[in-house]
Order: sequence, then C-alpha cells, then structure tokens
Amino acid sequence: MTASINRRGLIVGGCAAVLAPRPAFARSGGLAVIDWGLFETCLAIGIVPAAATELIQFRKIVVEPEVPDGVVDLGLRGTPNIELLRILAPELILISGFYEYQRAQLESIAPVLALPIYEAGRPPYELASFSTKTLGERLGRQAEATRYIEDTALELEDASRRLAWLRKHPIFVISLGDSRHFRAFGADSMFGDVIGRIGLSNAWTDPTSYSAAAPVGLEALARVPDASIAVVGPIPPEVKRALPGNALWNALPAVREGRVAMLEPINHFGGLPSARRFARLLHHGFGTGDG
Repeated sequence: MTASINRRGLIVGGCAAVLAPRPAFARSGGLAVIDWGLFETCLAIGIVPAAATELIQFRKIVVEPEVPDGVVDLGLRGTPNIELLRILAPELILISGFYEYQRAQLESIAPVLALPIYEAGRPPYELASFSTKTLGERLGRQAEATRYIEDTALELEDASRRLAWLRKHPIFVISLGDSRHFRAFGADSMFGDVIGRIGLSNAWTDPTSYSAAAPVGLEALARVPDASIAVVGPIPPEVKRALPGNALWNALPAVREGRVAMLEPINHFGGLPSARRFARLLHHGFGTGDG
C-alpha cells in the first residue's frame, strides 16, 4: 500500500461530489470547513468535518456544539494553512461569502461550496435555515437537518413565551470592546433577527452593516432610556474589571434599574445553533421577572 493510499485512508467518507447527496457518515473525512457558522451547523446535524479553523477560539467563543476530538485545526479563518489542507486532501471545502476571496486558492486543492448565512442588509435566520437544509441534502443528513430546523423554530417559540414579559421594553443587544464603546447588533444580525422572531423590539434602529454598527460611545445607549440591555460575550477581562466603576455605564437607566443581562460568549456570526444559544442565554440572563 503506497504512502498516498495510507494518507487517503485516514481521510474517509465525505463528499465525492459537490452536488450529489451521499450516504450519511458520523465523520466526514472529506470535508474541510473555513466558516465558523457553517462548522457549527455541520456539527449540529451530525457531520464531523476532518478539519476546521481556529478551534481553540471556537471552543471559547462558539462553545456549542462541542468540537469532537480528531478535528484538525487549520489555523486562522482569514488565512487557513494551505499546506496542511493539501496534506489532508479534502474532497470538499466549505466556505461562506465572507471567504470568497480565498476561493481561487482553495479550488486548487478541492471543490469549494459557498453557502450564505450573512448578506448585507438581509436578516440571517432564513439564510441559515437554507444553508442548514442544503448541507443536509448534500452531506447525507437531510432528515437531521430538517429536524434541526424544526426544533430551532420550536425553541424560539418557547423563548417567545418565556420572555413575553420583556416586551414592555425595547432591547439593545451589544458587545463591549472597551469600557467606553459598544457595537450594537441590528436587524441584519442573528441576534437582531432572533429578538424580532420572539416578539421583542430592537432598540437599535440606526443602520448596521453585516450585523453590527461600528463602535459608538456608551452615551448612545441613553437615547432609549426605557430600553433593556443584553451584553453578548465574550467581554474583555479589562472591561469586566472596569465596568462596575464606570460612571457613564452606571448612569444608564437600564443599569440603575437592573435591566441588564450579561450573556456568556455566543458566535456573533453564527447559524441556527448560535440562534438557539442566544435565545436560551437571553432567558437565563433576564429570568422570568419584569426587571
């Protein structure tokens, strides 16, 4: 048996063709994934790719689904390790529109499939559902993908009931980069799309581009004094330390009146798994009271 055959023998299953469905495999040794949203979607419907990007950070920020042992780390999403990809010799490389600039280089290794989750000005939930369905069809997990889409809708319905009391306040969904600035998630973010789907009103109505507005000063949160605030992690450690003593933060009505939820890390550019995690953590963060 040649070295090439030995190497290929370690990389089994997967997709021999981009367009044709294949039998289901627990592990898809022929698949490499660059985009985190698509990686989490693969894991959620039972596909374990051979390789994906930034796995240490993925485990800290995306958190779930859990990454199984044996997935190879390809390095940075923006500059994946091309030599390692060549060694792995995947049969299919999965990207989103964020990584189209890599297509020519990646296509020198294997066929590339690009699926959408985020497009400028479009709410991403339906795009994520489409991509989940398409992945299921093309990777032999159609039933699992359909079930995951249906279960996600049911989970959001449940969140809508549990958080109905919160509808009396609009809500800012933000991330904190430092102790004086925040990024607000708009209607074209998964967080903004989810809060709309569960019946809440987004307090941030200014334009956003690919999910969030550019960093603005904390004082902008005072524009809607009756709004609640959900802070999506991760929060930089220095910000976490400084925030309790931040006079501007403490002057905000939402902070004074206890209408703030600090959420654990969630993928800011995730698919349906991140939508479900956000809805669940939002409920955990705000509870069932009326703030």
